[in-house]
Amino acid sequence: MRKTLLFSILFLIGSISYAAVSITNAAGWLESAYAEWSPMSGYNDFNVYVRPANGTYQLLDKQLIRSYATYYRADALGLAAGSYQLKVVPVLNDNEVAADAAETALLTVSAHDRNGFAHFGYTAGVGAYNDDGTLKTGAKVFYVHAGNAKTISTTVVTDKNGGTTLSTGMQAIITAYQKGYDTTPLCFRILGTLNANDMDALDSSEEGLQVKGRTADGELNITIEGVGKDAVIRGFGILVRDAKSVEIRNLAVMTAMDDCISLDTDNSNIWVHHIDGFYGKQGSGDHAKGDGTIDVKTNSKHVTVSYCHLWDTGKSLMCGMKSENGPNYITYHHNWFDHSDSRHPRIRTMSVHIYNNYFDGISKYGVGVTTGASAFVENNYFRNCPKPLLISLQGTDTKNGTAEADGTFSGEAGGIIKAYNNTFVGSKTLVYYNATSAPVHFDAYQASTRSEQVPTTVTTKTGSNTYNNFDTDAQVMYAVTPDDPANVPTIVQGDLGAGRMQHGDFSFTFTNTDDSSYDLNQSLVAAIAAYTSSLDSIFGETMTVVDTTDTTQHSGTGSHECYILNGAPTSDFYTFTGCTFSSGKGSVTVDSVTYTECVKMESATNISFTTDQEYTLFLAFDKAAANIRIDGTKVVATNGTISQQLAAGSHALTKADSNNLYYINLYGGEESALSNTAESGLLFDGQIIYNPDGRVVRLYTMTGACLGTTIDTVIGVENLPAGQYIAVTPEGALKFCK
Repeated sequence: MRKTLLFSILFLIGSISYAAVSITNAAGWLESAYAEWSPMSGYNDFNVYVRPANGTYQLLDKQLIRSYATYYRADALGLAAGSYQLKVVPVLNDNEVAADAAETALLTVSAHDRNGFAHFGYTAGVGAYNDDGTLKTGAKVFYVHAGNAKTISTTVVTDKNGGTTLSTGMQAIITAYQKGYDTTPLCFRILGTLNANDMDALDSSEEGLQVKGRTADGELNITIEGVGKDAVIRGFGILVRDAKSVEIRNLAVMTAMDDCISLDTDNSNIWVHHIDGFYGKQGSGDHAKGDGTIDVKTNSKHVTVSYCHLWDTGKSLMCGMKSENGPNYITYHHNWFDHSDSRHPRIRTMSVHIYNNYFDGISKYGVGVTTGASAFVENNYFRNCPKPLLISLQGTDTKNGTAEADGTFSGEAGGIIKAYNNTFVGSKTLVYYNATSAPVHFDAYQASTRSEQVPTTVTTKTGSNTYNNFDTDAQVMYAVTPDDPANVPTIVQGDLGAGRMQHGDFSFTFTNTDDSSYDLNQSLVAAIAAYTSSLDSIFGETMTVVDTTDTTQHSGTGSHECYILNGAPTSDFYTFTGCTFSSGKGSVTVDSVTYTECVKMESATNISFTTDQEYTLFLAFDKAAANIRIDGTKVVATNGTISQQLAAGSHALTKADSNNLYYINLYGGEESALSNTAESGLLFDGQIIYNPDGRVVRLYTMTGACLGTTIDTVIGVENLPAGQYIAVTPEGALKFCK
């Protein structure tokens, strides 16, 4: 259940001073530009404008202005390449204060790289945007965030006579398009983190959000994009079926149910770019890191996957099944395979162009071809990739180079790789075709020029398949001049390179030992689990808060988090003795992260720890009324969780009845013990919190759920349910009762 928390925009007369806007950071990116500025005493509302050089200023949509913990930010989207300025104007009592406005310098906006099969022969523009980067005429734009994904609405034409249906919720709107009667361009702009339980529905039980046309290659004209550098979808992925003209860009996908993005069945003109792909739901065997990251299969065609950053992914890119009737033309370019394991891509049947990708510390193999596929692999940079190019059941794919039944990555018939002008550093095995010495045991045919055709005499050992020379046929192949492979690492890691805008808001550094390891990286697992958006509020949107009766499990702000992973606790703050760890018993979801391993609370189980101050203990179980002993006293869970204040000292968790404990956290620390401190700069009078200095204020329940953030000088809390709360500023905290 959600309730609206209204923050009054009132000011304390005589206590506020005003200053000009101070822009701290601004730049152009790909068909967009942004500006950031410092929080200001006295002003908590702004208008932001954009104009081309020497042009007229246009007002940005209010939702493109957001506040973060220490700054404000506005992004201008849908800009054609060129030079632009942004202007930030403070607003007081609904009136602009022009004297305190500030402008950026001229910012250079670059065009997206539209090379690849998704755009070849298709001039209408993939998704909701034209090929010049501007929105298509009549496009509907939706700003989607955790607070409104269930409530955005629009009318959709749903019958042949032009009748319309009001559809409410992001998935519901897309589902209504399956009728096939409405091709009005739709642009869904994601703000902050969008969790699975924020959605109105997820039409695919395996993948998550489903984008589907009425029949094969049904035209949709849909773009799903992130705003700025911090857009994340978490706990689900995106499935595209029977669709034409779909674009997915500038998003991170974390802990997806199956694939991060799956282009599955009869799609065309699909463009996936600037995606940060992370681990999916962890399983056993080859699903330890989740399933696929970006899969293209079942007769999908004219697809481009470009400028994506894959973080230690396992089965990275599957391309093709066995059911394609083709031709199916796919492009992968300027992607950063960052310590990922395999399938870059793994190709069946399809004709695939792979160029200017950075294979960076690949533990298993790079490109693998089977089942008559033809792959043109050019101008890539391979660093520490032991098996950069593989053809199934021959060459490096076989253990001894002769046996037909000992393939290391596939037992299917082979395909052909045409290789040209790639750079290999640290590769172990690579065998090129030689008609004289080893005509059937090779990994690729090395071309002397880009335009060289592979002779029909070059065949695979298993299946006798040949190369179809699609890349030299101007009727099916686009013209492109690839970058020098020596420059590829710099390009894909540069400001306009792979992954989200400004490299996103998630950082992690791999070590040299990660080059050869395909194990789950526990440090990366922990970093993903700990990730939270720093987005505080969105202008033009009503702030929402979680009611204290909400049954969703929340862990609080977190100080000593612990869960079980691969049969062991993730934190050494707690001492586990007499413990049995188990998987397959069930699962719990805390703050949108699902945990599948547990501690079995048995007679000998003892989990001990010592605190030096007051904390809130949070526990999560897989049974609504589970129980446990805390310091010898039996405590029963409510809706599967326990939240209890603990004083400083030694503590122990032991068995009450047999239950499974999945998650432990201690949070709050000094923050939860503070009460009405002068350092907080706040004053509570019963219905209002006064914040005269315009500090950043975060409101929490006593169980640690964040209710929202504001810098308003007068904060109305009259709509909060009765209970205890904490208002936190950077300087201190105020505990108050309603």
